[in-house]
Amino acid sequence: MFILIGYLIVFASVIGAYVLMGGAMGALYQPFELLLIGGAAAGAYIASSSGQSMKMLFKAVPGVLRRNPYGKDTYMQLMALLYVLLNKARRDGLMSVESDIEDPHSSPIFAEYPDVLNDPVLIEFISDYLRLIISGNMSSFEIETLMDQEIETHLHERNIPALALRAVADGLPAFGIVAAVLGVIKALAAVDQPPAILADLISKAMVGTFLGILLAYGFVAPLASAVERRSISSVKVLECIKVTLLASMNGYPPQLAVEFGRKVLYSHLRPSFMELEDHVKQVRAGARRG
Repeated sequence: MFILIGYLIVFASVIGAYVLMGGAMGALYQPFELLLIGGAAAGAYIASSSGQSMKMLFKAVPGVLRRNPYGKDTYMQLMALLYVLLNKARRDGLMSVESDIEDPHSSPIFAEYPDVLNDPVLIEFISDYLRLIISGNMSSFEIETLMDQEIETHLHERNIPALALRAVADGLPAFGIVAAVLGVIKALAAVDQPPAILADLISKAMVGTFLGILLAYGFVAPLASAVERRSISSVKVLECIKVTLLASMNGYPPQLAVEFGRKVLYSHLRPSFMELEDHVKQVRAGARRG
């Protein structure tokens, strides 16, 4: 939503100032220059991309218009789920959670936390590493190294659309110059025309530079930043799981292990100590009643 508001402010500020200065809107209407700049940028992107990277871009761009799935409520559900799993494993043994992680969608524990259950990345990350912990064949150091490598790979993959958009943003001003140069060539070819016609052709040529710069820094670059922020937030939730599981492996009780995970969250999304403690108490009470 904020990106649309930002786009509106950019458009209103630039076009509004131009109109207030007495500029004619008709001079900015150059569909063929827009076609040249947009088509060249799209062609360059396609030439430098693979089918998979384009699929990722088409999936990532609409995502910035939706609510970030990793909000405070999701983190509360995640930490409650981790607490329940770790507490069950500590009380009844690690093998007691094997059936839950083998088929999370049939698990009554996971069913209590739909935000987590509906995220395949989180489910796979939790299940895979709990499975490794249950096997008992790897130390906490080895599992931490493996987690770091997977998180790094995840971030690299999620950043592909943002890097592609930044590359397009970097190229748009240059394609704007190409459009301007072609417009100037057209104007020079009409040098025998009256000055008024030449001035009109040159002004239209300059619109190419204007469009290239405006599209790059007013629209595509902000979109790249928005996509990148979503990528970073998807990594932060994996780091929360990582720290919680490692704390448990190192002998900390579930309630304290979850507190370790809370500490890695951003301050504006991080539940307070009391909020988390109250939530854990509610989970414990529900477990006792069950």
